[in-house]
Amino acid sequence: MTPDLTPGTDWKEQVAADEAGRFADYARKFAAIQARKSRKYGAGRALHRKQITAAHGTLTVKDDLPDFARQGLFGAPASFDVTVRLSNGGMDRASDRTPDVRGFAIRVLGVEGESALGNGPARSQDFTLINQEAFAFPGSEEFVAFVVAAAGGGVSLLKFLLKRYGVFGGPARMLKLIKSMGRPFGGFATETLFSAVPLACGPYAVRVRLVPAGANGTAVKGANADWGADFSARLAKHHLQWDLQLQPFVNEALTPIEDASVNWPSPYTTVARLSLPRQDTASAKGQELAAEAEAGVFDPWQALAAHRPLGDVQRARKVVYFESQKGRGAV
Repeated sequence: MTPDLTPGTDWKEQVAADEAGRFADYARKFAAIQARKSRKYGAGRALHRKQITAAHGTLTVKDDLPDFARQGLFGAPASFDVTVRLSNGGMDRASDRTPDVRGFAIRVLGVEGESALGNGPARSQDFTLINQEAFAFPGSEEFVAFVVAAAGGGVSLLKFLLKRYGVFGGPARMLKLIKSMGRPFGGFATETLFSAVPLACGPYAVRVRLVPAGANGTAVKGANADWGADFSARLAKHHLQWDLQLQPFVNEALTPIEDASVNWPSPYTTVARLSLPRQDTASAKGQELAAEAEAGVFDPWQALAAHRPLGDVQRARKVVYFESQKGRGAV
């Protein structure tokens, strides 16, 4: 029997009674890691520390969208200025050849509406995307424990995995993580990127996907020696484009809000086109933008109330990201 994949509005968050205390503890742990790494590399983020490059462009919202998508930022056809920041996901400034999660963050400017933080008008609508369709962990507790262990080095991580998952489960979990982080990646211009976790879309809930246009080209052998050089070389020759798509919540069984590790089966719908015009990222203007992106904030909670982040992982991000921003002087 084919499951009903009609967009639904009966999603709900399940906020645990101890979340405030746990999230504050997560923030302290990430702040300690960030401070330690900043002493080594200079001021920077706890994760996604190594910026690859930044660029400017536009996001153009389509017309005639279905009801579930025609909300908030996507409520009417419009064009917005954007800044994008590309990064490696790790806590170190490692070689681009190192297996890692890759990040593609988008800051949409000129939005109008109340902030998801409830502190007045929204300054921007940010999307933080990675090259994995589902999150590697069901919730924030397991993810934070993993990061803290990984920050202690390989022996610390192995001990953590064995203690948490057992003699057989630990190595299996390690192999799964290695496979996930080491999956083939051809470059930021050619790979599909995902929010991996949900956010509101008015009364609906969605995940986000960014699909590169065929004209962006195909992956080039050796691009992993320098992801920034690969992306910038393409952008110096011609504009780059992506379709921004939304994937709706349908029901709790198939598209859970709180379990971030479940990959939703509902179809994606294209709602906007991201376009980066031809530009020289190495120019004085390009370097100025890169410095602004490096010092700035790309945060899923820097958003319209209509696109409030949802689920345990997203709620933890609200606390942890803010502490990280304070730690590097971004707020």
